[in-house]
Amino acid sequence: MRSEPLSICFVAPNNYAILSGRGDIQQIGGAEVQRALLARDMARRGHHVSFVTYDHGQPDGIEHDGVRVFKMCRRDAGFPGVRFFLPRWTSLCAAMRRANADFYYQRTAGAETGQTAMWCRSHGRRFTVGIANDPECDERLGGADRPLRERRLYRYGLLRADRVIAQTFAQQRALRDNFGIEATVIRNCAPQPVDWSPPDAAARIARPRALWIGRFARHKRLAWVADLARRCPAVHFDVVGTGGERDAETCAAIDALRKLSNVTMHGFLAHDRAIALYRDASVLLSTSAWEGFPNVFLEAWSRGVPTVSTLDPDEIVQRGGFGLVAGSIDGLAAALQEAVASRDAWAERSERALRHFREHHSIEAAVDAFERTLRGM
Repeated sequence: MRSEPLSICFVAPNNYAILSGRGDIQQIGGAEVQRALLARDMARRGHHVSFVTYDHGQPDGIEHDGVRVFKMCRRDAGFPGVRFFLPRWTSLCAAMRRANADFYYQRTAGAETGQTAMWCRSHGRRFTVGIANDPECDERLGGADRPLRERRLYRYGLLRADRVIAQTFAQQRALRDNFGIEATVIRNCAPQPVDWSPPDAAARIARPRALWIGRFARHKRLAWVADLARRCPAVHFDVVGTGGERDAETCAAIDALRKLSNVTMHGFLAHDRAIALYRDASVLLSTSAWEGFPNVFLEAWSRGVPTVSTLDPDEIVQRGGFGLVAGSIDGLAAALQEAVASRDAWAERSERALRHFREHHSIEAAVDAFERTLRGM
């Protein structure tokens, strides 16, 4: 007998760009991609799926790929000092009410975590929190620069969630140690590329390219990318992203990168255009001080592109042998040069990356686990 369809709403103010495919909205990150992948596959399975997002001029209740989108206010609506409550909080609650789901899922720490939890508790709905990055497993959320109200509302929502979903076992342990929460681990997922073909190892080594994709933020350490480009002149660096306007250190790194002849600064690219850059990439480069489980890792591994990274979630890269990991500029420079030194070694890492992705990060496996988690609530 077929199970009854579920009714779930994803509370995700910044998710409309990836849902609609609109290139004029520069709000695409790993969390947004993961939510969209889960939602679309849930809708394909016959579940009732909706989103709450900011208003970008779209009709309320518009449908994309079987997913209905209910809009709250515009991001810039209201007056400073009061917009946090009116219209952001009030319009968030109104959109959740129109969605009228049985389950509400919120991912990425902030005020919405507590706001969604409060609404669900007062309306008798089930609430699930998804962890987007490692600092969310600590109530400081990575530092005291986060507004106090955000940290308090996040803690309130996290502790009152009916279920918490972590990306890694390291996050699961941190949530247990810091909050006494027993989280469920569901691995991030990505689609298998439909246009994929086995990469030419000889070409990737003959013309080495390092691809860096991310938000321009302090913890991403763009200055390290500039340093690596100077140390590895034979490697061409493709840098994709936007942001960093308020961070002097990041702005200086962006200026330095623009002056280097072996760097192409692409700026913001729509998701499909950014994906196309993996076709020529020899390695995916990550210089972050912290992350969760980077979506770009999966995009790279699904195309047989090894990683050179400062991060190794659950130590799978080193154990699996499909990338190189280093914690310093010197180590990354050596790792990058090693990664493009041998055609045979590159081909082995590429094959292992592809095999790991297919065995552990399919959309079907992630949605199966997500569906079981909701039904278990």
